[in-house]
Amino acid sequence: MSLNRYEQTLFNYWQNQPDERRHWQAKVVELTRLSAPPGETARTLERELWEHFIERSPHVPSLRELSAGGLHRVSLLNLAEHIIRLWGPPPKPRKAAGAKP
Repeated sequence: MSLNRYEQTLFNYWQNQPDERRHWQAKVVELTRLSAPPGETARTLERELWEHFIERSPHVPSLRELSAGGLHRVSLLNLAEHIIRLWGPPPKPRKAAGAKP
């Protein structure tokens, strides 16, 4: 999966901030436990990631650099889908073709 600059920078930031990473891992687990469709879960998470980006930008130099010319809304949906796959529950196995129920 390809992440844009904003997504990659945010993901890299978490690699150096274990408390932040644990927070987002717990958030993913919490959201994926709900019975919402996967696309809706990713969109909900994406909105929360953007709020997090806005909140952390003034305090984190690597995030601040991205918004130097003014903060413009950028999609973080690929990052949301990536961390759901990475930290969420394993996907349910598919039934083999021709398998009996």
